[in-house]
Amino acid sequence: MQQELCEIKLSGDADDFTDHNNTGVVTEEAKPELKRPSMYRVVLLNDDYTPMDFVVQILMGFFGMNQEKATQVMLAVHTKGKGVCGVFTRDIADTKAAQVNQCARENKHPLLCEVEKA
Repeated sequence: MQQELCEIKLSGDADDFTDHNNTGVVTEEAKPELKRPSMYRVVLLNDDYTPMDFVVQILMGFFGMNQEKATQVMLAVHTKGKGVCGVFTRDIADTKAAQVNQCARENKHPLLCEVEKA
């Protein structure tokens, strides 16, 4: 008894070729090219009025950072003028930035969160 070691495949499977209109002409279906979605940074901008502990709470609450990481990002915002909260696809980045900005306004802070291409 002989086992088949591999399957021999010709240049295309019969399923790859179709004659939709029964014209006798066989066409090969085009396979779409897939690419990863573009990524975007969510960035907090420094201001002179938002308390540092509020920024830390934002980073922990909206970006899932622990206390130590949130404090590091908050200090980057404070000393460098801005800090990266995370990198996400466009929809997620836009949503997170909008949530942070809304929360800041509800708490009467001028904190600004923006999205920029990574």
